[in-house]
Amino acid sequence: MPRILRILNRFNLGGPTYNAAYLTKYLSKDFETLLVGGANGDSEKSSKYIVNQLGIEPHVIPSMRREISPADDYRAYKEIKDIIKALKPDIVHTHASKAGALGRLAAIHQDVPVIIHTFHGHVFESYFGPLKTSFYQKVERYFARHSNRIIAISDNQKNDLTKKYKICPEEKVSVVPLGFDLSRFRENKEEKRALFRQNYKIKDDEIAIGIIGRLVPIKNHSMFLDALKIIQNKTSKKIRAFIVGDGESREIIKQKAINLGIDFVNGLGEYHPATLTFTSWLTEMDYVNAGLDIVALTSLNEGTPVSLIEAQAAGKPVVTTKVGGIEDVVIPNQTALLAEKDNITDFAQKLLYLIENDDLRISFGHKGWSQVGEKYHYSRLVRDMEVLYDKLLDKKVIYPVSRPVWISEAS
Repeated sequence: MPRILRILNRFNLGGPTYNAAYLTKYLSKDFETLLVGGANGDSEKSSKYIVNQLGIEPHVIPSMRREISPADDYRAYKEIKDIIKALKPDIVHTHASKAGALGRLAAIHQDVPVIIHTFHGHVFESYFGPLKTSFYQKVERYFARHSNRIIAISDNQKNDLTKKYKICPEEKVSVVPLGFDLSRFRENKEEKRALFRQNYKIKDDEIAIGIIGRLVPIKNHSMFLDALKIIQNKTSKKIRAFIVGDGESREIIKQKAINLGIDFVNGLGEYHPATLTFTSWLTEMDYVNAGLDIVALTSLNEGTPVSLIEAQAAGKPVVTTKVGGIEDVVIPNQTALLAEKDNITDFAQKLLYLIENDDLRISFGHKGWSQVGEKYHYSRLVRDMEVLYDKLLDKKVIYPVSRPVWISEAS
């Protein structure tokens, strides 16, 4: 039976956790999988409940953290190396940057037969200055040369990796979109909507706009607030805005709201309505999406944004910046309006148009499920990955694919 060591950056909310969890849980019984991940940052919401609900108890490496630390990173590398020695995996499959660097380095040094890395995003645009960006590109090119396969989660991302940033040749990249269990976004929507709006005292004639995700610079919440201020002065509708999530930029975003004169409240404890609500982390995203009328995204860069997949599954229209893999996720002018990156005026105009047009919001919402329901279901993800694993293992002649028995290269 082929053994897979799956290594995740850390167990924080987002697409990588879901991807790793569903692959660990639902991959064919012909495979044996150990899931390993790093520790969360202090401002991050833990996503271990996602894997625990699936009956998975992952191995956590405390020293593998988001921040670069030579001492911690070396400890994490050593621990991964020891795990590989004990498990003797046929495949090491890493997810996201830190896991990709430490996990692949350990796998290379332990002569693991098949090494695979999934890019859930990349840091080659809008994260760092030119020198640091160039350094990370060189690092990724090195690891790509020593990987049997690179997985991109969208066609746009594949184009970035192979043509724009030249990380690796096209023939080394497979496109495997993320997968989720989206059924809960289709169930009891009216009941969930009522509960969310009752909790946040949203009136029937108020349009609720939400932006969902980590509060970090790359998500560009500042532009969302600038657009909100413009819309406040132009719309004929009553609007409420919700920032769902938390992170290192929380106080900066709050100060921005103060500077713009946008009244806001924390969505915790005794609650009273305001133009803007900071909800912090919420885990029942089916309730959140049911209660919202529009889902926004203002990122400077994205891989495959989970918030937009979930929004469409829930039948909600989207206004988003046109970056990264966005156009692989939404249908422009059918499920979403797309604005140019970091263009406040363009984003505000698109959002205002959707706010003012009730019929358009309904039309966009109706088309969402057909866009994401099958394409981003975890069963499709699992099928795609099993085919890829079998293909790569067969090439290495580690074991006959038709025989689910353990056969080492030496036998």
